[in-house]
Amino acid sequence: MEARNEILELSVRFALDIIAFTDVLEIKKKYVIANQLLKSGTSIGANVHEAQSAESRADFIHKMKVADKEAKETGYWLLLCEKPPGLPSAENLQINLLSIQKLLSK
Repeated sequence: MEARNEILELSVRFALDIIAFTDVLEIKKKYVIANQLLKSGTSIGANVHEAQSAESRADFIHKMKVADKEAKETGYWLLLCEKPPGLPSAENLQINLLSIQKLLSK
């Protein structure tokens, strides 16, 4: 039986939530923010998953650091979504992102 990998699970769930959130942003015609958020928000999980097949410890660390940088960028775009009126709340995404960032910083 495989051990549970929390960061993998969280990053997949987060990516799916980001996809749904950016769909709403596109309906609101916030195309630039939606595109940037989609790229950075889904890249977190992509890098975490890629790290699982790292060729060395250094490669693993590098990929996880890239995931952390993408998480920081995602946080920026979510912050921008707080300001304009009429945009959906990103509060749950920010909470989930914080959980991911805590795991990435270990």
